Amino acid sequence: MDTARITVAAGSHSTCVGQGIGSGEQSSRSSNENSDSTVLDEELLLARKHNQSFLEQLTDSSKLEPFKIPIKINASLRKYQQEGLNWLHFLNKYKLHGILCDDMGLGKTLQSICIMASDHYLTSLSYKNNTNIPLLPSLVVCPPTLMAHWEVEIVKYVDVLRPIIYTGKTLADRRSMLASIFHQQPLRYDVIIVSYDVLRNDIDILQQYHYNYCILDEGHVIKNAKAKLTLAVKRIRAANRLILSGTPVQNNVLELWSLFDFLMPGFLGSERHFQLHYCRPIMMARDPKLTPAQHARASAASQRILESLHRQVLPFLLRRMKDDVLTDLPPKIIQDRYCLLSDVQQILIDDLNKNIHSSSSNSSNSSNGLHVFQALQYLRKLLNHPALVLQPSHPLYGQISAKLASEGRHLSDISVAPKLLNLKEILTECGIGLSSSSSSSHSSSHSSSHSSSHSTSQATDLLSIDGSTSSNSIAATSQHRALIFCQHKEMLDVIQSELFGKLMPSVSCLRLDGSVEPKLRQPIVNKFNADPTIDVLLLTTHVGGLGLNLTGADTVIFVEHDWNPQVDLQAMDRAHRLGQSKIVNVYRLITKDTLEEKVMGLQAFKLNIANSIVTQQNAGLKSMNTDQLLDLFSTSATPSSTSNIPSSSSNPANLNDKKLSASKAIENLQELWDPKQYEAEYDLNSFISSLSQK
Repeated sequence: MDTARITVAAGSHSTCVGQGIGSGEQSSRSSNENSDSTVLDEELLLARKHNQSFLEQLTDSSKLEPFKIPIKINASLRKYQQEGLNWLHFLNKYKLHGILCDDMGLGKTLQSICIMASDHYLTSLSYKNNTNIPLLPSLVVCPPTLMAHWEVEIVKYVDVLRPIIYTGKTLADRRSMLASIFHQQPLRYDVIIVSYDVLRNDIDILQQYHYNYCILDEGHVIKNAKAKLTLAVKRIRAANRLILSGTPVQNNVLELWSLFDFLMPGFLGSERHFQLHYCRPIMMARDPKLTPAQHARASAASQRILESLHRQVLPFLLRRMKDDVLTDLPPKIIQDRYCLLSDVQQILIDDLNKNIHSSSSNSSNSSNGLHVFQALQYLRKLLNHPALVLQPSHPLYGQISAKLASEGRHLSDISVAPKLLNLKEILTECGIGLSSSSSSSHSSSHSSSHSSSHSTSQATDLLSIDGSTSSNSIAATSQHRALIFCQHKEMLDVIQSELFGKLMPSVSCLRLDGSVEPKLRQPIVNKFNADPTIDVLLLTTHVGGLGLNLTGADTVIFVEHDWNPQVDLQAMDRAHRLGQSKIVNVYRLITKDTLEEKVMGLQAFKLNIANSIVTQQNAGLKSMNTDQLLDLFSTSATPSSTSNIPSSSSNPANLNDKKLSASKAIENLQELWDPKQYEAEYDLNSFISSLSQK
């Protein structure tokens, strides 16, 4: 025992031999093992705490660790924005990816700039200590209208990021520009801003590099998994991937799979697996051929599937609604203004109906389906203004022109276009386009539905239609200013020439559509917001409805409507967002008893689908309630079902005739991606010409 004690004391320096030395070696080994075991236990304990913390934050956003921004932000973050930043930091810390799907106007851009700038700053600090750490720029992909907006916002809010818009006249110029950015360390530019169209065309260049963040603004554009744009976006390599979208699910749950296939490929399985295990059972519960017993079983199965899907994606979607977090934001009031068909429109619709029935009785279903989209396009333009379809090549052009002439009217008269008549009435109620002597009375009568704030009317030189100053056009600055949305530029032309040019010449307006170069769009937005003498901003929905801040207006008017309800919702929220101090009134012009009522019903149905997956419940698992999820997919006559869609019998165009297969086309418009693809394939002019041959 004494020898053993000596040996232990001497440790490795002992030269003694025998049993005592052997015992000393065992004691020394045991001591080292105990020490290693203690270290291992501590590591396991730390790992367990780390994992526990991760799981708690993953499943309950209220337990997210507060993130202190390490840089100066030239803005004061609201409470919900700081919570959003905490969530974004959580994703960044654990190398996860997600969708920030806050309601439109809540500052998704600001929150994403904060996390991107913070990460770039922290990486730059590490680079100073270890130059082997690569500094990677981030890539922001957005619609062309928003490129300048992103550049301005980044410079406005943070000083540590230097943005650049990816541009160049030739492919070689853009290739050289990108190479110069990556080959310089430290980076000369930290954020590269590119439009979706350019990314699709230049993906072979852009995919050659690695990026820090890849942020998809209005990221729902990759909802179609097979589209060329979607396939191109998914070739981008980035350490952190983030989608910004107020409307991540617009039509069906398969869109969600496409978004997550970009964020975390394989997370929701393959597309076929997702179709088989999610889409098919959900659609099966809507099959009208099921017996009551079969429907009950399918409904129960679908409810379980929806709940499973909701739980699976819940941690990676953060959704807050304006009504819940912006108590100081004035309300948004949506009002439908119904228009009755004019006599000219009724004649043309009756003629269309006759031609359709003639076509369907003389051809097979496969051939009549060919012109369904031409008929829909024709009808939509006809409901906007007969002049858009009544061309000299139209078989009824001479007859209708003679009828109008005998009545002392013309095709350009406002009486033949009820939408223009109603648009004029709304603008008049707003006090827009009136002389200074009459503006105050109209303005006051309209204030009950608008903000009650007072403003002094003042005479100013107004901008003429072409943007120049008109010296002889004097009017009062209205208390209200309007955004007027149309789907097509042709209707904007009609409003500008026939309504403003002839009947309301004192209206001052600006215009934003696809003909305006992307780099010139933000200056138009800035001018409209800053100049109260500009009464109206005319916009096409697909150009002016995305991401822009147009809080200078408090009135939004939709002359025509998109098949996709989210497009219209985004457009109206250009005005109803942070910075708005007035009540926002939204007017939707709908021609009664026509296809447009069907479209509005379809919009309501699609909204129900979207809201079943992405709701304010995406703030945490504890608040999730899936009891009523399945009702949104039910075919029964419930408020959330397709009963919201007006019956086809109310459609005077009789496009629901089964022989035509148009009803199926309308009912399944939620499956359509972009109407432009049909406009290109099924030319309207050829359709109009063909009417005379039937």
